[in-house]
Amino acid sequence: MIFYLLEGSSFLDLIYNSGLLAKVVLFILLIFSIASWAIIFKKLLLFRKVERANEIFLELFRKSKKLSEVYKNSHICAESPLTGAFYAGYREVNAQISLSADGKTPKIKNISMVERSLKKASLTEIAALEKSLTWLATTASASPFIGLFGTVVGIIDAFEGLGKLESTSIQAVAPGIAEALVATAFGLFAAVPAVIFYNYFLSKIKYISTLLDDFTTELLNLIEKNLT
Repeated sequence: MIFYLLEGSSFLDLIYNSGLLAKVVLFILLIFSIASWAIIFKKLLLFRKVERANEIFLELFRKSKKLSEVYKNSHICAESPLTGAFYAGYREVNAQISLSADGKTPKIKNISMVERSLKKASLTEIAALEKSLTWLATTASASPFIGLFGTVVGIIDAFEGLGKLESTSIQAVAPGIAEALVATAFGLFAAVPAVIFYNYFLSKIKYISTLLDDFTTELLNLIEKNLT
């Protein structure tokens, strides 16, 4: 059926012969698609770097004997959200640390302040990972409707043209309907990858968020054990 409708006419011809409004709709969908794919490739590279950096940081953290040693060497895994959270906690510990009554043992004044700093830093790191995902969500939800709008307008134009003809047949209306359906195809082309990768990135962020929670708990336990 599709080949019958497109017989003697290429896909590009359908776009070229579309009305002005249909071309505007296709152009909008093209912008959505290009921007979405740019975000997808950028995020894929980012999450690959983040996953590797997380592994390096956790290995460094668990092998080091002192927090200062972790702080000194953590520049090698700066892309890790765990590093950002650790920096915030380490700075707060340094701001609060003082000597105990014996003048030898370092202590911190308020562990809850460290906990709040870690939580705030974790939220900041997650927000950075979520950046630009709103565009994918918008593309996924809006593109099919924009494409459907273009299709409806195209079909209306096709039937208006059919009404002006003396004879009516499927051959007369098929090219106009085919042109109209191009908008729906474009809408799905933009929306489907956006949906897939939006959900994929959300699952990655959920995992990293859990990893951050586990790490901050581990760090707080370590601080509480040695500095309170």
